[in-house]
Amino acid sequence: MIDIGLTHIALPVSDIEQSIKFYSTYAGMEVIHRRIDAATGVAVVWLCDRTRPFAIVLIQTDSVHSVLSPLAHLGVGCKSREDMDALCERAKQEGVLLQEPKDSGYPIGYWAFLRDPDGHTLELSYGQEIGLTIEQLSAVTEN
Repeated sequence: MIDIGLTHIALPVSDIEQSIKFYSTYAGMEVIHRRIDAATGVAVVWLCDRTRPFAIVLIQTDSVHSVLSPLAHLGVGCKSREDMDALCERAKQEGVLLQEPKDSGYPIGYWAFLRDPDGHTLELSYGQEIGLTIEQLSAVTEN
């Protein structure tokens, strides 16, 4: 089987272990691949939440220049509003909460922004309907 469609996003990170911890804690991701690139000697890690064939590729660099900032962000759907609130409370205590949870109604839902160790932005959300929108579109195009 070959991969087709959007499979990953690659992020430069200054401390790969801190980034693994952040995405494990706040996005439910785990390491599915780890290596030192033979050509460059750079540490590379693939993270996945195992809900779909998509990974965040972390690439160790000496410094991070381009970051995903609030409008450019990664988005993760949470199981419940309560789970999201608990993660946001933890993020607040750890000093990584950028935007308090906000309910923007349909189709955006309940969301908040967090800052990863290199300043990239992670959006947590509950009630966004991306999956439902895709299902509905698929049902229409099948008929």
